[in-house]
Amino acid sequence: MKNRKVLITLIAVVSMLLVIACGFLYFQLSLQPASSQSQSVEFTVEQGESTNSVIARLDDEDIIRNATMAKIYNKFAGLEAKAGNFILDPSWSTQEILRFLNNASNSGGGGIRVTLREGLWAKDVAAELEGALGIPAAELIALWNDESYLRELISQYEFLSEDILNPAYRVKLEGYLFPETYSFAKGCDAREATKIMLDHFQTIYDKYKGDINSSGMTVHEVVTFASVIQYEAAKREDMFMIAGVFKNRLNAQQTLGSSVTICYALYEEHENAWDCETNSGIDSPYNTYLNLGLPVGPVSNPGEDAFNAAIHPEETDYYYFLADIKGDGTVYYSHTLQEHEEKLHELGLDSQ
Repeated sequence: MKNRKVLITLIAVVSMLLVIACGFLYFQLSLQPASSQSQSVEFTVEQGESTNSVIARLDDEDIIRNATMAKIYNKFAGLEAKAGNFILDPSWSTQEILRFLNNASNSGGGGIRVTLREGLWAKDVAAELEGALGIPAAELIALWNDESYLRELISQYEFLSEDILNPAYRVKLEGYLFPETYSFAKGCDAREATKIMLDHFQTIYDKYKGDINSSGMTVHEVVTFASVIQYEAAKREDMFMIAGVFKNRLNAQQTLGSSVTICYALYEEHENAWDCETNSGIDSPYNTYLNLGLPVGPVSNPGEDAFNAAIHPEETDYYYFLADIKGDGTVYYSHTLQEHEEKLHELGLDSQ
């Protein structure tokens, strides 16, 4: 009888633990992104609207998965949706969306939408913002290179470190001006515009923080690696494979040999992609033909796919590739230098 009571108690405890575990799993799954496809969605929070009302509408518009679980999370997180016009993405988790709505600076206030494409250089981002917002590009570049301002940012954002203060950098915030469709308030200044972009980078960093910590790379190394991947690959699926090729070369103590780093080394001194292919001897810390490892710093502003690929490279036995030779985005992979040179010959290109 005593053993039977112990068995019943044990079964009850195990059943309770299973219920708790299943409940927690359901809670976590309910907070996952509503969609695997990235999409910019306009969303307005009315003045005085309750956060529970906002969550209900997010659910109705399929921006989040489960309103009930979102309300439970929000109660413990203590977040409050701020009034304003926001650009959301259903590929963000519920936690990211609620944190985003909790920050009034993410609201464009019914202002100006600007789409910053993946892979832009900082100077091109500045030009886009000048055209849309009227903030002089030169003012933006000067701000993004201002050491005292950058030190303020380093103290505010966990993902920024003193690595960005490297005097060799052309623009010290290169790599951190995250590509996205933003809504900027009319009349916003250079600091406000920069904060909105960095706040969005924060949401991406929060999403991948654990994976970055497990990658063996610093955040700055991940951003630098992702910037090369973004520049090299025209298609998402190739980003992970190219990351794997580069990882193989890094592990084998071979130079990356990436022509896109030559483009950045040449900067405004090149007219077309062929200039990048034919100047592999340029003396520059960005030159990955002459210098081992990653370039000295980011060479573009990468998007989330490239960021993800840098952390999760595809396992492959390729060591060489040729990217987008015909302008159709095709990448040709090779196991050996001989294979690589044969492909160069087949495509009518000289070996570098």
